[in-house]
Amino acid sequence: MLFSPSLSVAILGGFSLISNAYSSPLLPSGQSLTKRISYDGSTSITLALNTDFPDPAFVQHTDGSWYAYATNGNGKRIQVAHSTDFESWSLLNVEALPTLSGWESEPDHWAPDVFRRSDGKYVMYYSAVVQSNPNRHCIGVAIADSNNPAGPYIPTSTNPLACPLDQGGAIDASSFQDSDGTRYILYKIDGNSIGHGGDCNNSVEPLAATPIMLQRVSEDGITPIGNPVQLIDRDASDGPLVEAPSLLKAGDGTYLLFYSTHCFTDVKYDVRVATASSITGPYKKDAVSLLASSDELYGPGGGTISNHGNMLFHGWCNGNSARCMYAAHVDVSGASVFVE
Repeated sequence: MLFSPSLSVAILGGFSLISNAYSSPLLPSGQSLTKRISYDGSTSITLALNTDFPDPAFVQHTDGSWYAYATNGNGKRIQVAHSTDFESWSLLNVEALPTLSGWESEPDHWAPDVFRRSDGKYVMYYSAVVQSNPNRHCIGVAIADSNNPAGPYIPTSTNPLACPLDQGGAIDASSFQDSDGTRYILYKIDGNSIGHGGDCNNSVEPLAATPIMLQRVSEDGITPIGNPVQLIDRDASDGPLVEAPSLLKAGDGTYLLFYSTHCFTDVKYDVRVATASSITGPYKKDAVSLLASSDELYGPGGGTISNHGNMLFHGWCNGNSARCMYAAHVDVSGASVFVE
């Protein structure tokens, strides 16, 4: 779930379920920070960017460096950061999405995800407000006008790629390419946008479905092939929702579906993993959180993980005024996943 203006007033005004926040000095934009975080025996977690940078995703450039992308903030629709080592990051003063498609409008541009196609082009998925229905978000696509991962990215169509308005819309898109080269997009049906109130608008009965969907696409990343398939949905253990999917294939062939549960304002917000032997499932949820709130992490979630185990996620910081970006490394050699 992303930082909507309607919820930000409550959080920044002091009403937050995240307690005892770690307060660190906010660095000026463009500076990087590396602070080692202690979490359940892990030694790989670092506070990588000490500014509001929610729902981070990343891609590796051909020069070996890394680019990360985040929800609107710091004066940009889509934020971009850069790193040469995946630990120390710098916020770039660039606007990755300078123009909009005809179907979308301001103010929200959420949870971007970028991948590099076989032709060298960088493709971005993102969520945006639907112009004809400001209470809904759908998935857009844009392509970089050069081979620069920082963009700018230009929308490819006057229509969204995924837009189930009757079910609440769609957010949190992420890309996945299987070992046979087949390409997919995952996203969350944003059912809590049509919920009946409470946490993230979906803790009052009857609760709406918030399924994670898998859609096959052609190599261009734009053209859908067939119909989307549901992978998982929320249950009682997940609170009001599941969201922020990130899929990879482990070294032993197991499909690992990372996702977040509970409301992003809740101390229970976390990262979990579901596993399957086939890409379309069935997926078995692991009731144990891969990442959860601790003495130094508050509401960790919105994570993206690569096949090599690199991970970025956000967590509340600076007195709950922002969601900073954290970097980590995850063992993804098999079905038993853990943060190193």
